[in-house]
Amino acid sequence: MTLALLAGLAWQAVSPEAAHHAQAGLAAKQQGKLAEAIVEFQKVTELAPDLAAGFVNLGAAYLDAHQYPAAIAPLKKALDLNPQLAGADQMLGMALLSAGYAAEAIPHLQQAPGALGIAELKTGHLPEAIVNLGAALKQQPNDPDLLYYLGRASGLFSKQIFDTLDTAFPDSARTHQALAENYAVLRQIPDAEKEYREALRLRPDTPGIHLALGQLYATASQWAKAEEQLRAETELQPGDAEAAYRLGAAYLEQGKIPEARTELERADRLQPGMPETLYSVGKAASLQGDLAAAQAAWTRVLALEKDSALAAQAHFGLAGIYRKQGKTNEAEREMSEFHRLQHQ
Repeated sequence: MTLALLAGLAWQAVSPEAAHHAQAGLAAKQQGKLAEAIVEFQKVTELAPDLAAGFVNLGAAYLDAHQYPAAIAPLKKALDLNPQLAGADQMLGMALLSAGYAAEAIPHLQQAPGALGIAELKTGHLPEAIVNLGAALKQQPNDPDLLYYLGRASGLFSKQIFDTLDTAFPDSARTHQALAENYAVLRQIPDAEKEYREALRLRPDTPGIHLALGQLYATASQWAKAEEQLRAETELQPGDAEAAYRLGAAYLEQGKIPEARTELERADRLQPGMPETLYSVGKAASLQGDLAAAQAAWTRVLALEKDSALAAQAHFGLAGIYRKQGKTNEAEREMSEFHRLQHQ
């Protein structure tokens, strides 16, 4: 950590000896000689016990050296001497959190959403942790620590909710649905099917259960059963793009090409610009011999996806179309892109 709290004016009111040790401490810190910096700043605090800047720099040096418990006392002293000292409050929060005092750290981390979210996670304030960690992740996308802690907070909160659901409503449709989803994750298909069926028995019109059961059957390549459930979901929720897409994919797997194309194009109208839907629209159109529609769909896929497996398949499909049209150069270009993506 770095703080610019030792400007020259901060040392004008102290003895030359204290100022000398302060400058030596700053020089050592800048050179990465943290043990030397700590010794020098300790001398400053002894020679100028009323100077907040001396204590905050000692605390900062301890933090840089990852000596978190040792940083706490000088940072508290700095804030006692000057409660408005810039940066000291947040540094104290970081020292407390890193030393394991998460609850005590929280009041000092209000301006640091990432650290605050971690402290809230450690103290069991899961909804608040999720909010703050999410806000921090927006500022620092793809930070592995933030991703880990947000995932952990979300997982624990989800478990807490489902435990409450199971305890308070053990015989509800949603409890059976939650159990089914857990079994599905574990690939225990018969148990998952049983729980989904029980959920539907209790509440046949519950949105999402037919969809989930249909996806379970699709995972097991039981396409006729998947079609039945997915069709039921589209009847319950005709405006659900995912249900329409999944039903179209089930039709496609069974060779029911006209039905597949109808549902897939409907899914695209409901939620335009989904690459998976567009790729499947192109596949259905190609199987019907409508090369212009297939080309248009796969070109749209490539406008959205550049380096994914789906992009590779779109390039492969376009290569086939161009070969049929006698466009050798274009076909070779698409195959080249397909092979490039295959070997990434």
